[in-house]
This record gives sequence, C-alpha cells and structure tokens, in this order.
Amino acid sequence: MDVPQSEWMRARNFRSSRSIFALVLREMSTTYGKSAGGYAWAILEPVVAIAILSVAFQLVFRQPRLGTNFPFYFATGYLPYMLTLNITNNVARSIRFSRALLAYPGVTWTDAIFARSILSFVTDIGIMLIVLTAIFFIFDIQTILAHSAILTGLIMGVVLAIGVGSLNCYLFTAIPAWERVWSALTRPLVLLSGVIFLYDTLPPVAQSIMWWNPVTHVVGMVRRGFFPSYDAAYISVPYVMTVGLLCGTFGFLLLFRHHKALLNA
Repeated sequence: MDVPQSEWMRARNFRSSRSIFALVLREMSTTYGKSAGGYAWAILEPVVAIAILSVAFQLVFRQPRLGTNFPFYFATGYLPYMLTLNITNNVARSIRFSRALLAYPGVTWTDAIFARSILSFVTDIGIMLIVLTAIFFIFDIQTILAHSAILTGLIMGVVLAIGVGSLNCYLFTAIPAWERVWSALTRPLVLLSGVIFLYDTLPPVAQSIMWWNPVTHVVGMVRRGFFPSYDAAYISVPYVMTVGLLCGTFGFLLLFRHHKALLNA
C-alpha cells in the first residue's frame, strides 16, 4: 500500500526536525560545553575586542564618527560583522564537523547545515543582546532604535552568511587548500566592512572598494537602526540578497550533487 505524499512529507519533516535538534544539542556540548568557560569566552571575546578598539581610538580622537560613545559605536559595527562571519564559517564546516553522524540514514547534509546555522545565529544574537544591553546601562545611552532597520540588517547578514557558507561548505571539503585561502582573504575584512572606519568618511577610492563587500552593507544597515541621524545611503539590500542567494543556490546544488563523494573522501 502506497503511503500518501502528504503523510510521507510530514514524517520526513518530523525526522529532519528531530535530527536538526539533536545536532544543535551536540554542537552546543562540543563547542561550548567542554569547559565552564566555553560560553563565558563566547561573550568575552567581542567585549575584549570592543574594549581594545574603544581605548585605542579614544586616545587619538575625541569622539567617534557616529554618536559620542566609542564602545557603542564599535559594538554596533563589530557585533553584526562577527555574526555574519561566525555563521559563514560554521556553515562552511558543517559536513566535516558532522561527517560521522551523516553516515546514518536519518541525518542529511541539509540537517547539518541548518543545525549549525541555527545555533550560531542564536548564540550571536544572545551575545549581541547581552553586550548592547550592558553598554546601554553602563554608559546611559540615549537613542531611538529603528527596529525595522536592525532586523533588516540581521536578515541580510543571515542570508549572506548561509549562502556564502554553503558554497564554502562544498569548496572546503572538495578543495582543502581553499580554506586556508579563505582565512587569509577574510583577515583584513574588519577594516573593509565599515566596522572601524565609517564608509561615509572615507575617500571615494576606498568607498569604491568597500561597496563591493556585502558585509559593509550589513554593518551599515544595523548601524542605521541604532543611530537615527545615520542615513547610510550607500546601502543596497538587493545587492546583498542577490550575492547570498546566488552563492546559496550554487552551494546547495553542488552539495546535492556531490555530498556522497565528499562524505567518502
């Protein structure tokens, strides 16, 4: 007796949801649960980076390019930048990280990608809320938040990260040398994403280079939500979404076609 298509889909979705949840729990235990300081360091890392940048620039400049508070300025740039990079890198290593579990028929490569995406997103959003809330209370920040701009910037970052991450997931596994190349290429990205130097204040030559970096648009959109006076007219939502969706399409197609060969490599 044939199983109706709708029942088969419901059963498959249930198995997939259960697999993703199990992979998320495994990722939490292996990434953050090995020591008591696992979760603490996840929060301390961006705090230390923001503090160093704030102290260094406060010695040179009297006030940041936006607002009057250095920690708030750097936090609104560094945190969305790190969220995008963390999701990208975690998705890129999905198959390699969960290779042993993917041998089971109930676990698929898409489950591994979505599990790492969910955990990375939830973790970085939690860190963002904790750090920014602390800065608001410690420095008594007075501003009007544009929640729609913040949400749009985060969605842009997630779409871009999953897209680029899924393409890198194939490339990292098929061409191991690409991982080292990618690491070298992304090291100066913090200087080219508007985190430290505001896009609007740079000369036209630098702007023409930075504009093609989609992370610049993500950082600018999130900052627009925290600074009411910041227009950030250079932002292009269609550009970021196009890059993310194109990379994701190619990445998923390559993984769909070659995931068995990658698992057996």
